[in-house]
Amino acid sequence: MNRIVKLVCCSIFICCQSIPSLAQQDSISVNTVVEKTQKLLEAYPIEKVHLHFDKPYYAVGDTLWFKTYLTSNMYNYDLSKVVYVEVLNGKDSLMQTMRIPLTNHVGKGYLVFDQEWYTQGNYRFRAYTKWMMNFDPAYFFNKIVPVGDVLNNALHYDVTFNDLGKGKNARTQAVIQFKDREGKPLANRKLNWSAQVGWNPIDNGKGQTDAVGNVVIHINGKDREQLRKGNLYVSLESGSSAPPMLGTLSLRSALWDADVQFFPEGGDLIAGLSKKVAFKAIGSDGRGLAIKGAIVDQKGAEVAAFSDAHKGMGVITFIPEAGNAYTANATFENGETQSFPLPPVVEQGISVTVVKSDTAQLQLAILANDRFFSANKGKAFYLIAQTNGILCYAAQAALRNETVVVNLPKDRFPTGIAQLTLFTSEGKPVSERLVFVENIKPLSIALSTDQQEYAAKQLVKLGIKVANNDTTTVGSYSVAVVDESKVPYDENKETTILSNLLLTSDLKGYVEEPNYYFNQPDDQKREALDILLLTQGYRRFSYPDVLADRYPDVHFFPEQGIEISGILRLNNGKPVVNGGLLLSIPDRSFRKDTYTDENGHFVFKDLVFTDSSRVTINARGNDNYRDMVINVDPTQYPGIDTTAYRADDVLNIDATLAPYLTNSRNEYRTSILLEEVEVTASSRPSFSHKDYPAISGLGMADHQINADRLKGCNNLIMCLQTALTGITYDSQSQLFYITRDYNAGGRIPVQFFVNGMAMDVPSLNGIMPSEVEGIEIFLRDELGTVSRMYQNNGVVAIYTTKKQEKGPRMSLSQIEALLPKSNIIDLTPLGYLEERKFYTPKYDTPERRAVNDIRTTVYWNPEVQTTEEGTAQLDFYNADGAGSYRVVVEGVDATGNIGRAVYRYTVKQ
Repeated sequence: MNRIVKLVCCSIFICCQSIPSLAQQDSISVNTVVEKTQKLLEAYPIEKVHLHFDKPYYAVGDTLWFKTYLTSNMYNYDLSKVVYVEVLNGKDSLMQTMRIPLTNHVGKGYLVFDQEWYTQGNYRFRAYTKWMMNFDPAYFFNKIVPVGDVLNNALHYDVTFNDLGKGKNARTQAVIQFKDREGKPLANRKLNWSAQVGWNPIDNGKGQTDAVGNVVIHINGKDREQLRKGNLYVSLESGSSAPPMLGTLSLRSALWDADVQFFPEGGDLIAGLSKKVAFKAIGSDGRGLAIKGAIVDQKGAEVAAFSDAHKGMGVITFIPEAGNAYTANATFENGETQSFPLPPVVEQGISVTVVKSDTAQLQLAILANDRFFSANKGKAFYLIAQTNGILCYAAQAALRNETVVVNLPKDRFPTGIAQLTLFTSEGKPVSERLVFVENIKPLSIALSTDQQEYAAKQLVKLGIKVANNDTTTVGSYSVAVVDESKVPYDENKETTILSNLLLTSDLKGYVEEPNYYFNQPDDQKREALDILLLTQGYRRFSYPDVLADRYPDVHFFPEQGIEISGILRLNNGKPVVNGGLLLSIPDRSFRKDTYTDENGHFVFKDLVFTDSSRVTINARGNDNYRDMVINVDPTQYPGIDTTAYRADDVLNIDATLAPYLTNSRNEYRTSILLEEVEVTASSRPSFSHKDYPAISGLGMADHQINADRLKGCNNLIMCLQTALTGITYDSQSQLFYITRDYNAGGRIPVQFFVNGMAMDVPSLNGIMPSEVEGIEIFLRDELGTVSRMYQNNGVVAIYTTKKQEKGPRMSLSQIEALLPKSNIIDLTPLGYLEERKFYTPKYDTPERRAVNDIRTTVYWNPEVQTTEEGTAQLDFYNADGAGSYRVVVEGVDATGNIGRAVYRYTVKQ
């Protein structure tokens, strides 16, 4: 990669110097534009994260395995060595955060879909580094993972919606078929239903299923947008004395709507210029809609016909006239017709357009219409091209003709999205175009097995050979082998290392079926990719800001490991200079000391411990330690964003994952049967806000913390600073805030309740951590039952239900031992994810082969390293499943080139 950077910079210099200088004095030179852009790109390297999962979907009870890849446009600086992986539920509430250490830019991890915490739904995985937090979260890794449930979920359904409102009223018809956990229709069952947004009711009613478990529900609302944000809650009688079966269905797809937008190539619809105009038609669910129609002028005359080429996207070409207005009359696949205006026609303008793209060069044209050319003849214009944070081309040209043709050799570009920007001599961007440049081919990964057909549980010898443009190369790869008969999936929908790092990680907005453009690409797919780029946004930086020397603020640097920092002060607030502190991690037998600087600040670097480890910081080695207070800096995380990738949410998970859930039902049959066992032993005491009137109106808690999490804690407030998920402590105000709002600038504090009684933060010092039975965290109060009274944002409910047994009177030393210590604190910070190996069975004896093996992931290896010859050899055994087994390999070589390969073989009984 360093070689590429140097080559590109050299090309820019030659190109700029080869343009003859103009007679007129420009307000800003092309060299200035190049220097300022290069300064930004070198000072703010781009990091990208990719996660390779062993499967595209899962079931409750499964273990998800993943490998983390970190790439950058520059490898001559210290890349981040830590990646954060977050799991968010269907409401985008944070479920879990994992801290993954990287070695040579790769890491590995796993997630257990524990049935106590996870239910059926669509979960979003978001991954990023601390360095990436300085920039737009739209460039974080995002992937929707559907999760089915045959353990907890007794009510399964398949639903279709019919919009009865015709785009005007909020009326929809839901046709639902209900089944039990075994897949049998729930016939002739009475039900109650309620549609609501949060706690606000929309509509409700009763019904009964027919002989095959079907029921038709009509929902009437007042507002279409509100209805789409709601859920349909169903209570179906169980048919016995057991409680009714409950289900929740999203109403996001309940109404049909369409939106069509038009995107002239280069930015404007310019009078008298024939150019491409791309369009995108999307439905209310965010996915593309098939469309056809005609463009008419303001007199109703047809000037062009159009139809989409792929996923609601297409392109038309026509010559707009000055003073005219154009409308698209569109017809959709369901027969609906609507009209949409095109952007207004500008009377004079200039634009950059792509003429053709062959194997060797990219041919562009700078086009100006008559009026613009007459007003700007002879003036200087600059063309700048950058790809993935690398400045690839810069040129200056005088507008001597209405058309200026520019040929760009592709060998100056890395493979990826090139941003082409046309500037005036004043440095004002006037036209922009995105184009995908294919230069360096992806890694060639050849896969082979010693046989093409195998028996169940037979040994497989998998060979891997990797080459970069016919040159063998070392690298790091991850290998997943799945039983495809149980895990069918459309390859076009995959989030692959190619589709992510070369496409979606550089674009704002949702890309439907991103791997379609990289799965056996041909001319048709390349044309579809070009249309996609005509409709997408690319704004990693703003050229006006760059030319005005306004650069992004940096709050986080590339993280090199776990750090714990803070300030050591005296009771009067004065910082302690050169104060000694000792950090210990008991479960690792680790001890490390450090000293404060002139501002009392301390930092412990390069710490290694797993998540939930207890960390103790002690200032008792100082002479006046009794007067010292340790303040630990809060850990900051990005706010929870909303993403258009929720369009990948699966509505009918039961039907979509049917083969997989059938296998999961067999795999976890023992766990399912255990649900029917009646337990008569006394249960562990539970805690709930429902027992306290002041907070009983709150919904379900976003997070719960048990007493075990506070074990060893001496000071409750200090422990809460690290224990409260989704909440940030501000040391200036000494208050707690919802993290996502705090990062966005909000300063409305969280309200604490102790056993249902409102309490301010300082009063929490009077609570002994050992008395805390549990904590519930509410990141939102949808009904406003608490926030309206206390003017708060979020609630933390603490329960102290433990009873202390009476004992003998304590001595003074015993009392002091119980008092909170400010000079010694216990923390449970987020550590690294504990390592765990994928179980690979060996069926080399008849006894071992007698075991039933219905696993879906047959083999997972995130640590495959190729030799100098670019080869690797792997051995594993098949499972019992017969059919096609799919092998997926992804990875990166030592110079940052990426690749992916898919291979199949057959297993017969």
